[in-house]
Amino acid sequence: MRPLAVRRRARTSLPPPPTPGDVLAEAHDLVVRLGGRPVLDGVGLAVHAGEVLALVGPNGAGKSTLLGALAGDVPADAGEVRVGGAPLGRWTARQLALRRAVLPQSSPLAFPFTADEVVRMGRAPWAGTVPAHEDEAAVAAAMRATEVTGFAERAYPALSGGERARVALARVLAQRAPLLLLDEPTAALDLHHQELVLRVCREQAALGRGVVVVLHDLGLAAAHADRIAILSSGRVTADGSPAAVLTAERLSAVYRHPVEVLPHPRSGAPLVLPLR
Repeated sequence: MRPLAVRRRARTSLPPPPTPGDVLAEAHDLVVRLGGRPVLDGVGLAVHAGEVLALVGPNGAGKSTLLGALAGDVPADAGEVRVGGAPLGRWTARQLALRRAVLPQSSPLAFPFTADEVVRMGRAPWAGTVPAHEDEAAVAAAMRATEVTGFAERAYPALSGGERARVALARVLAQRAPLLLLDEPTAALDLHHQELVLRVCREQAALGRGVVVVLHDLGLAAAHADRIAILSSGRVTADGSPAAVLTAERLSAVYRHPVEVLPHPRSGAPLVLPLR
């Protein structure tokens, strides 16, 4: 058994500040089976500091499962997931929380915590460490970024679906982990707040963090992501820049519906339109 002092240092080891281009998480030949069915089948993917990576694809393609596997919340049946340069099994739950922050599709809470209290939960992994002195600043900045400061004292269960989604995102931002894993963060949001959330993702990448975001809106992915990985039937069928990945032929085959892809008249970003 390691000496007690060594074990204490291991429990509180802090991640180094990310450098753009660093590999923050990676999957190698990842296989995940749920109910005996392969949901992910030999997936390989790397997430780099300083980028927004969008995971897109039809329902049941494995996007949320891949995100959960990268987070360490969904166990792999084969292959390997590494976070912070080491296999997931190397980290304690607290060490992992210092290296990645996760926004699930839904964040139910049975107790009437206020919005402010929910956001403060994101600071729990830092308790007892030197960066804990940043708690107040981190919470305030996260709430400003997601426009939830105005209802900080309201009970979380009493908020609308979109308001709860933004409070949950603020909790993730307050965590200040190098890697952000966001599962459909725009699903419950209106147009203004969809753009807000993706702008926040871009800002986080500019700070050197890596952001993985599951999206159904291909237009949002094209406009805001540095890279897009398309999943289909449990495999990554394309991985690259929006312009390279979002082709009419590929998307028509993956989504089983004919589409056309046009350049945005001002930005040039791909616009994906279903043929009706």
